[in-house]
Parts: sequence; structure tokens; C-alpha cells
Amino acid sequence: MKQRLSLKSAIRHITLLSLRRGVGGEAFTLAIPSIISNITVPLLGLVDMAIVGHIGDARYIAAIAVGSMFFNVIYWIFGFLRMGTGGMTSQAYGRKDFAETLLVLFRTLAIGTGMGLLFIILQQLLIALGFASMAPATNIRSLASIYCHIVIWGAPAVLGLNGLTGWYVGMQNTKVPMIVSILQNIINIIASLSLVFACHLDIAGVAWGTVIAQWSGFLLSLLILKRYYRQLGRYLRQSTETSLLHKIFEASAMKQFFVVNRDIFVRTLFLVAVMLFFTSAGSRQGAMILAVNTLLMEFFTIFSYFSDGFAYAAEALGGKYYGARNRTMFQELLRALFKIGFLLAVLFTLLYIGGGRWLLRLLTDDKGVLTAVGPYFWWSTLIPVTSIAGFLLDGIFVGITNTKGMLASSVSAAMVFFLVYFVSFPFLANHGLWLAFILYLITRGAVEAILLHRRDMIHHVPSNQRDA
Repeated sequence: MKQRLSLKSAIRHITLLSLRRGVGGEAFTLAIPSIISNITVPLLGLVDMAIVGHIGDARYIAAIAVGSMFFNVIYWIFGFLRMGTGGMTSQAYGRKDFAETLLVLFRTLAIGTGMGLLFIILQQLLIALGFASMAPATNIRSLASIYCHIVIWGAPAVLGLNGLTGWYVGMQNTKVPMIVSILQNIINIIASLSLVFACHLDIAGVAWGTVIAQWSGFLLSLLILKRYYRQLGRYLRQSTETSLLHKIFEASAMKQFFVVNRDIFVRTLFLVAVMLFFTSAGSRQGAMILAVNTLLMEFFTIFSYFSDGFAYAAEALGGKYYGARNRTMFQELLRALFKIGFLLAVLFTLLYIGGGRWLLRLLTDDKGVLTAVGPYFWWSTLIPVTSIAGFLLDGIFVGITNTKGMLASSVSAAMVFFLVYFVSFPFLANHGLWLAFILYLITRGAVEAILLHRRDMIHHVPSNQRDA
């Protein structure tokens, strides 16, 4: 009873704190739809995991883990399509340069869908390289191969939707991504359950359900764009007399797009290396440990997408205040976000301690897996408090397109991860892997905080005499 009251009190305190000041209320207004839509993203993975977890074979859980990590690697690498687009759009929005906001969108859609089509063409090579790096067992590899060769057909939709999501966030509209994400996940649940249990397609049914949902979300997002943002076209027509294609693919603009996103791209490679190695290290310990680590990483996934809601708010508002040259509101934004972030970390730690084992039983009824999880469960309860700073500061750095700090923090954190793992694994085995991951999360946030303080990045925000 005491724990329940404390959780209710924490939720109420978060709400009151967010609405007390103007910028806090604005951040909360932007964050709530993002949180709702982000929560549905791990729900997609949770549904897939729950479906295969009840088929009755740990190999299916391991195969989903390998296949999901393969696509996470691809989509994380191209995360700049969302983050870079959001930062550049929010700054253009703050300057009231609406023609540029539309050009940024067209560029990211062209690059995203084009790369997605290239992935389909090169799928045999990409999947082979992915399996070579993760080295799954032969029986797991065959199942994961079925999953990957189907889900790859959703790549253009996923990468295109990433750019659209970043654009909507930059336009201070997080409700559209929420609506799209909710519909996408409803479709995924219905399609996957139908194909697996009614059509008996097993892992192929899960894969086709994912593809159907991905394309549905992308097309819906385009329809909303056409219906509610078509008036932006007049700003674009007024801004230039050259053709639209020339303006979109203008050499200087495309160069700037990739320069801004270069650090994000390299930074993402380091994040991917850590997550890929984490899965690979679990795989080398056998299917059971891989299944255990996969289930426990769902705690990280849930919290990451939840806290990313506030990172999106930091990105949208930070970029807007930066573009509008409003240093005062930028400083106020930082204070409000970190007060909320601290309370979120405490709240999720309590939730994981109190309800984490129930969640694991919901994901699988395999008694062997549930028993094997026991010794490693407490590592997952450390995730919220060790990761919150990194998530929020990523949003700030993206919003003002100062991505060198993100790159520095990711490189430092990856170095810590691999050093701790190789030193501790011979003595601690899988505990050493989790120790390395927790220290990686701490380092990522700590380095960004140090850079924020030492370089006095707050005062690098351009100043203007008037408020935006």
C-alpha cells in the first residue's frame, strides 16, 4: 500500500511540476503525445516477444532477438533521418522560415525512401553480414533468416516514417506521430495474432504483421501531411523562382544536411556497436542466456522510449528557442526537464522493483527461462537512474544541432563498455556484460553533462532582446 501511494504521489508531483511554469507546461504538452507513441513502439516488440514466447520454444525468442537486433542496427545507423530532421526543422520553425521546413522534409524523404529501396536490393548481403557479426546458432539462424527476409520489405516505410516523425516534432506537433504510432501498433497486433494463431505461420506471421503495420503507418503519415500542411507550399513558392527539384537537391543544401548529420551518424555507429556486441555476447553464452538478456533488455526499451518523449520535447523546444535566439527560455527548459527527469527515474525504478517479475511472466511462461532470469534481474532495475541524463541531453544537443558533444559521449561510453566487459567477463560471465552496460549508460550521460558545463553551451545560444 505504501508503494502504491508513493507511486501515485510521484505521478501527481510530475504533473504539477510540469504545469507550474510556462516552459515546463509546454515541454509536458509536447512530451505526452511522444510518450504515448513511444510506449507503443516497445509494445510492438513486447507483442512479438509475447507471441513467440507462448509458442513453447526458446529458439523463437532468440530468433526474434537476432532479427530485431539486425533491423535495430540498420535503423539506428540512419537515426539521423529523424534527429537531424527534427533539429533543423525546429530551428527553421523558430526563425519562421516555413519554406525551409518543407525543403528539409523533402530532402529527408528522398534520402530515407531511397536508402530503404537500396536495402531491399542488397538484402542478401546485408542479412549475411548481420548474421556473421552476431553468430547465432544454426537452428536460431534459420528462424531469424525467415524473419529478416520478410521484414526487410518494410525498410522504405520505416526510414521514410523516421524522417516524417522528426519533421512533425520539429514543427512542434507530436500528436501526429502519436496517432500514427497507435494505429500502426493496433494493426501489428491484429495482423500478427491472426497470422500466427489463425494462419499458423509462426515466426513468418510475426514478420508479415510487422511489415503490414510499417507501411500502414508511413502512408497514414503522408496523408495527414497532405491534408493539414499543404498550405506550406505557398511559402515555398514565394521563396524561390527555381524548380522544386533544384531547390531540394541543391548541392549546398544537401552538403549542409549531411554535414549536420555526420556526427549523429558516427555517434550512432558506436551505439550500434555496443548493442550489437551485447546481443552477440549473450548469443555466445547459449540460447538460454540470449533469451534472458533479451527479456531483461525490454526494461531498457520501455524506459528509453518513455524518456525519449521528453527528449523529443527538449529537441523541439531547444531548437525553437535556439532558432528564435531566446537564451532565457532555453535555460528555463533545461531546469524544467531535469526536474521531471529525476522524478521519472525514481518512478520507473520503483515500478521495475515492484512489477518487473510480473512483466517477465507476461512475456513468457517458459519456466526454464524465468528461473534463469533470476540472478540477473536486479541489473535491469538500475537502468532508469543510470540512463535518464543521457536521454535528455541527447534531445538538447540534437535540437541546437551541436552534435559533437553527442559523438564525444558515445565514443567515451563505448570505450568504457568494452574495457569493463573484457576485464570483468572472465570472472563475472554474464554479470560482467551487464556491469559493462550499466557503466556505459552512466558514462554517456556524465560526459554530456560535463561538456554542457565546461563548454558553457547554454551561453552559446544566440541572444536576442525580444522573446520568441
